[in-house]
Amino acid sequence: MFWPMFAVALGFVGLAVLGVLAVRVFVEAQRLGRQVTDSARRINRAAEDLDRAAESAARSVDAL
Repeated sequence: MFWPMFAVALGFVGLAVLGVLAVRVFVEAQRLGRQVTDSARRINRAAEDLDRAAESAARSVDAL
């Protein structure tokens, strides 16, 4: 009777560990998603700045 109870207890512990790990993965995936979104915004802002600088440089060259 000891071994079946031990196996059931071990199964519950295993499920609890898997649950904790699943929550940690979910939290880290959300954090990564926020970082990717922030990086995309920064890249878009830099691209816009580069585009404005290129237009300004093109106007300067045309003025010469």
